[in-house]
Amino acid sequence: MGSKTTESEKVWRGRPQYIPNHIPEASYVRILDTTLRDGEQSPGATMTSMEKLGIARQLVLLGVDVIQPGFPSASKDDFTAVKMIAQEVGTVVDDDGYVPVIAAFCRCVQKDIATAWEAVKYARRPRLCTSIATSPIHMEYKLRKSPDQVIQIARDMVSFAKTLGCNDIQFGAEDAARSDRDFLYRILGEVINAGATTVNIADTVGTLMPCELGKLIADIRANTPGIENVIISTHCHNDLGLATANTIEGARAGARQLEVTVNGIGERAGNASLEEVVMALRCKGDHVLDGLYTRINTKHILKISKMVEEYSGMHLQPHKALVGANAFVHASGIHQDGVLKHKCTYEIISPEDIGLIRSIGAGIVLGKLSGRQALRKRLEELGYELKDDEVDNVFWNFKAIAEKKKIVTDADLKALVSYKTIDVKPTWKLCELQVTCGTMGLSTSTIKLITSNNSTHVACSIGTGPLDSTFKAINLIVKEPIKVLEYSLNVAENMDSTASTRVVICKGNNLTSTFTGDTIYQTFSGNGAGVDTVVSGAEAYLDALNKMLRFKESFICAE
Repeated sequence: MGSKTTESEKVWRGRPQYIPNHIPEASYVRILDTTLRDGEQSPGATMTSMEKLGIARQLVLLGVDVIQPGFPSASKDDFTAVKMIAQEVGTVVDDDGYVPVIAAFCRCVQKDIATAWEAVKYARRPRLCTSIATSPIHMEYKLRKSPDQVIQIARDMVSFAKTLGCNDIQFGAEDAARSDRDFLYRILGEVINAGATTVNIADTVGTLMPCELGKLIADIRANTPGIENVIISTHCHNDLGLATANTIEGARAGARQLEVTVNGIGERAGNASLEEVVMALRCKGDHVLDGLYTRINTKHILKISKMVEEYSGMHLQPHKALVGANAFVHASGIHQDGVLKHKCTYEIISPEDIGLIRSIGAGIVLGKLSGRQALRKRLEELGYELKDDEVDNVFWNFKAIAEKKKIVTDADLKALVSYKTIDVKPTWKLCELQVTCGTMGLSTSTIKLITSNNSTHVACSIGTGPLDSTFKAINLIVKEPIKVLEYSLNVAENMDSTASTRVVICKGNNLTSTFTGDTIYQTFSGNGAGVDTVVSGAEAYLDALNKMLRFKESFICAE
């Protein structure tokens, strides 16, 4: 194992020279991405050749050491995809000499191997990844071969791959986790002797615990003839949710190639997740894992995650580590307060490290658990510098909205601010409202209003629609001649967003100017906001009404 290094020393560690069966730097860990092969084996995750090419190009930006783009003998499209990627992605060398290994998957079948080589041979660094099952259950029921026959096939097929001109051959022991140890040591020794440069240890059904996987790798290192002359690789599945943990433990025990997929997609419960493995090594490599490191450019993680999600149709759960929608989101008021004071209180990784660029307050999701400080911070970012009492005024109405919808958006906040920050003491306030409407008859509204001295008044009215009946019911209570001049409604983003309503009214008994003799229309505008459009309209109507009631007529009429 390599010695521990400081963060500054780690920055300067380059990618070691690529030698198929040897890594000059003992602490360097190769990343083999099999999103385009094992990842595509997820039910419904089939991708086109062009989609695979696009992902492969992004994998190069990510800096993965080995790309496994498919299974050429599986279909014509897979053959085309692997060949295209070998020719276009596998031939471009960057200024630092980096070019990815392009590794074609094949069974230990001569035709498969020949087809795979025909597809991948155009790459600067082609690899053949041949595989056969090694567990008793697979040999007996799937292969129907004896252990000796399986060893013979494995040895012969690695030798055949070498005769094609391939000097980078990976042998995979499928279901190695359930294989007899002595048999495993024996078959690995035979394929190493035949020319394998990497041996892949697969926990195909995700059955191992991390301690078991670590011991398996350690035992292979201690008991396999010639193991010091090859790279040990791990391929972990996630059936028990342990693929990432097993992969990290494998690296700690001596594996120096880790097979992963973007977003952890793959057969059944998926594979070890690239982003989880890479970021775990980045965060813990120096201090916990004896200096293990990769050369992955993590700033491209989020982009490729979204690309794989789109192309594969395998949508991420919101709480998926690192790349899920909620990975860097804070909803609790306590957490929001902490993050606003210092991001490291609740974020161990900077979102920018994986390519997530966010505004100053991004990551703060406003909802029913949010506190005043998060609300104030977001309002400041939106350009509202409010006094403490104004924030309080908005806060309780924000809470009322948040109780009715999961997330309060910026559009909701703007509607609330425009509606609630005017320092007025209303004469009438909405207490309760019930509306019946539809095609079976006239709309009916029953409304309860409360006055500034806490007395309540109830009225019921019919109208041509829910708003008309609501406004008429209000008029029955306040007993003022009112005419609606303008009504507008804005619902931001989607159907569960806050409805922002504006109403303009005038008094029914208009005044006459003593100077000109002209009729004066005293107009008053009001704003309302709420997830219910009728309630929002009622609030706006009452807002305008309260302004009208407080208006002094002497302001307009001259003596």
